[in-house]
Amino acid sequence: MSADLPDYYFRVRENGAFVFRVDTENRQRRIEMDQIAVVNIRNGEIKPHGQRELSEQDIAEIKSWMEDRAATIAARDTDDIHRAIDHLNLTAHWANSRATDAQLEDITDALLLAMHDLRGVLVRKKADRLMKDRSGD
Repeated sequence: MSADLPDYYFRVRENGAFVFRVDTENRQRRIEMDQIAVVNIRNGEIKPHGQRELSEQDIAEIKSWMEDRAATIAARDTDDIHRAIDHLNLTAHWANSRATDAQLEDITDALLLAMHDLRGVLVRKKADRLMKDRSGD
């Protein structure tokens, strides 16, 4: 099992990860994880842990992970939006076919405000893109 383990382990946290070097080459044949850095995806910061000095390989592996992680997060964001569209469609069907008056009373104002806010943002962003496209012609 230990021969298949990666050299680095990234414990994901909200804004990045704690980075560990994985060591299986010890006398006890145990898996040891030694924290070497903390990374922040939002600002691209890589902080060595404690008094460590990161090697070029460490930095290359961390940067590669950060790029992969950013792509994963972006894909998840898009997937979440597609799910939100599905939920809006399911909500419309529920409101039209099964919702009671009391249920509709409970959710209508909050849902209308959220949809109004979203519509305003989408219309403004679409207008910005159209203006940008026209100025680029």
